Amino acid sequence: MGTCISLASSEIHGVEVHVNMKLYEENINVPNGTGGLGSVFTEEGSKGLNQDAAILYQGYGMEDGAFCGVFDGHGRNGHTVSKIVSNRLPSLLLSQKNALAKINELIDGNDITDQIEMVAYDSVSTKNFHTWKEAIVSVFKVMDKEIKLQVNLDCSGSGTTAVVVIKEGEDLIIANLGDSRAVLGTISKSEIAAVQLTTDLKPGLPCEADRIRKVQWSGICTKGRTPYPASISHIHRLTSSDQFIVLASDGVWDVISNKEVMSIVWAADSEEAAAKAVVEAATIAWKNKFPSAKVDDCTVVCLFLHKKQCTTMAVDG
Repeated sequence: MGTCISLASSEIHGVEVHVNMKLYEENINVPNGTGGLGSVFTEEGSKGLNQDAAILYQGYGMEDGAFCGVFDGHGRNGHTVSKIVSNRLPSLLLSQKNALAKINELIDGNDITDQIEMVAYDSVSTKNFHTWKEAIVSVFKVMDKEIKLQVNLDCSGSGTTAVVVIKEGEDLIIANLGDSRAVLGTISKSEIAAVQLTTDLKPGLPCEADRIRKVQWSGICTKGRTPYPASISHIHRLTSSDQFIVLASDGVWDVISNKEVMSIVWAADSEEAAAKAVVEAATIAWKNKFPSAKVDDCTVVCLFLHKKQCTTMAVDG
């Protein structure tokens, strides 16, 4: 079924790789040239227990599919909430998407009325996008309920962000709740450029502040945000210029720009070293920029779309 690297998942998949990472494998069937084209790394900050969780699942849903996710917990039990979501979301989402696809096949003339924001108009069909959209919103709500029903877990005031990128063939389906971020590294005019795939949903945004005032605390949310259809950012059709995807918690983006992260990943010695290189750079940046502040947890997922090659290209944007 594929290869999955997951952080903070020892309760379910207990094959230890190192102190921060767990690896589990199920019927590995990764096509030639794609195995090992990614990395996951996290480092606890100085605020206390690491509340981040992350996952990189290659072979997700199809031979050349992938699921990437970063979840930044907050509140007293944020570390538990982010862990639950990281462990449960991928399988729940794929099951729901497949079930909806089968139902839609039986319905002729299915009318899709939602306005869809597309980055590339030759992307996957609007019907498939609608199926993913419906599945993600539905599963986020299911996760919210599951967390609230957990025995001996008080999730009041606790929750997690969720940034997810699903690679389905040559298409990316991107969903986001909160201020974790996904960025695409692509070659433009012989330079590596950064394309931000998500919008940081921080309380400073007027629309986000308004939502926070209107909703109650939930398990999968960021400071009061609950799942909305708007959590779907867009679909992106991959091109030969697109090189890699980076997902990270705000502990990284608060101190390193998109451009700097693209440069670090592009210069990394290998695909396996890329995520760790970004986290280490973020940790140093925290100490240099905010010497008196507590360092935030930093977590990164890197998925390479092609085998990394040595290059001295400049970085743009």
